Amino acid sequence: MQLAHEVRRRLRIIVPQVLAVGVIGYFGYHAVQGERGFLAYLHLSQQLAEAEVVAAAVAAERDELGGKVDRLRSGSLDPDLLEERARVLLNYGYAEETVVLLQSSESFN
Repeated sequence: MQLAHEVRRRLRIIVPQVLAVGVIGYFGYHAVQGERGFLAYLHLSQQLAEAEVVAAAVAAERDELGGKVDRLRSGSLDPDLLEERARVLLNYGYAEETVVLLQSSESFN
């Protein structure tokens, strides 16, 4: 009797402590390893940094292309110059034109 009473008394002391450690361990593990834990935060931070680098590169390319488009606007572009450059780059000509080939290695880019 005395032994059973002593075991029950000790279990009443130990069980809440073991449960508390288990609950703390469970939440601590998920705070670090969980879907929204610390390691997931670090991974998302790294992805965000990579996405910002890509966004900056895309923005720079967009600005460059925007500048090229601005130079093609009708107010700032000579249509004759545009036609001449297009014909040189695309290797087009009119049927009645005469093409003179030069011996130099310089190109008309």
